[in-house]
Amino acid sequence: LTVLPLSPCPSLCCQCGVPIPPNPANMCVGCLRAQVDITEGIPKQGTVHFCKQCERYLQPPGTWIQCALESRELLALCLKKIKASLSKVRLIDAGFIWTEPHSKRLKIKLTVQKEVINGAVLQQVFVVEYVVQSQMCEDCHRIEAKDFWKAVVQVRQKTVHKKTFFYLEQLILKHRLHQNTLRIKEIHDGLDFYYSSKQHAQKMVDFLQCTVPSRSKSSQRLISHDIHSNVYNYKSTFSVEIVPICKDNVVCLSPKLAQSLGNMSQICVCIRVTSTIHLIDPRTLQIAEIDGNTYWRHPFNSLFHPKQLEEFIIMDINRVHEKKKGAGAGARSNKHTLAEAWVRKTSELDTDHQYFCCTHLGHILNPGDLVLGFDLANCNLNDEFANKMNPQHIPDVVLIKKSYDRSKRQRRRNWKLKELQRDREGTDTDDERQYQDFLEDLEEDETIRKNVNIYRNADIPVESDTDDDGAPRISLAEMLEDLHISQDATGGEGAEMLT
Repeated sequence: LTVLPLSPCPSLCCQCGVPIPPNPANMCVGCLRAQVDITEGIPKQGTVHFCKQCERYLQPPGTWIQCALESRELLALCLKKIKASLSKVRLIDAGFIWTEPHSKRLKIKLTVQKEVINGAVLQQVFVVEYVVQSQMCEDCHRIEAKDFWKAVVQVRQKTVHKKTFFYLEQLILKHRLHQNTLRIKEIHDGLDFYYSSKQHAQKMVDFLQCTVPSRSKSSQRLISHDIHSNVYNYKSTFSVEIVPICKDNVVCLSPKLAQSLGNMSQICVCIRVTSTIHLIDPRTLQIAEIDGNTYWRHPFNSLFHPKQLEEFIIMDINRVHEKKKGAGAGARSNKHTLAEAWVRKTSELDTDHQYFCCTHLGHILNPGDLVLGFDLANCNLNDEFANKMNPQHIPDVVLIKKSYDRSKRQRRRNWKLKELQRDREGTDTDDERQYQDFLEDLEEDETIRKNVNIYRNADIPVESDTDDDGAPRISLAEMLEDLHISQDATGGEGAEMLT
């Protein structure tokens, strides 16, 4: 014989009389839910505050956090608003119910359990709906006010060309130093960065001193003073002055500084400005680096304005493979080639007047090439060091860079740079020409290019190299893809959060 286990005898619900399996409450599920509501006391509606400007949500009491739609962070923020009410029940599951992104509604489905009559455990599912209300955060209030700032960093450079500023702008974008600014204002000699705290301004000053040769000083002005709590309110001002030397400037060093740099010539060419000033002697290829402190101890100026560049044509050029080093000479450049050249101005092709010069561009120049340079033989040098030099030590011509067809280079340029969003007091017609000069410098100088984020411009197709005139170009491997996220995928306000 086989003994089968006996199933429990069904009992009747004490409310409706329906046969049910035995349970401690002796009631069916429907009657139990009618008698007991475990979600009682838990709010079914709530409010979350959202800032449209910076697209952040308010986490009480005063923290603003960035959350994507239907993210774990946003779910945690919503649950914290009913955390006290959920302490009496056991939370089993929580998740979002999809809503139209523009409806200003967030719906969360919660599953909770609670022990009810005689130890019976009841599980229930319900929905909490949150209304998204717009509220501007304190940081955006300060940005909109435009005058509510506690610290300002005034960056200045007393020079005509803005190559150093264009390079500095790309460094700030790459390292995201502009995120804490309330406002960026562009004026004639530089930029003003406004901040809500002195610490952020000091961080920018430290960054500038590490990236460009400069000097700084600070001051503060008392705004208010609470005598009861002894609280002072100051506005701080940081002034940062960048050395007035840009790339492709011809400078004249003081005799003492030239001697300390390895007995190099006083007439030098600035080939690059990074955290130091990089100089090269076009006669010997001797190079030197001057930091900000050294410059302010032995200041020097540029001899020429960028608009004074003249176009020359190479009549003849001879590479100099061996050049005897002088006593105490410093290091020489391995990226340049010393050459002796005969040149003629393109404006004087109807004459036989030629100029002889030594140049550091022997590796890229050939007879017939066009080159830009400065004419020292037919100009008046208004410089305290140049006026005291022996005229035989002053070259007739200093060649700066090879000349290419600018319109063709601009048409082929299949890359772009990002810019800082700033308030401009006035637009200068010369700014566009200077910006094009900076873009050409990026194409020609790989060292500077490594510190800049270059983005591919998909609007300009990649051309073949069959019609290439030898102008430097940036390879596709050095370009970054610009990120674009469509609003259809995430829905309106949540789109930019993912960036």
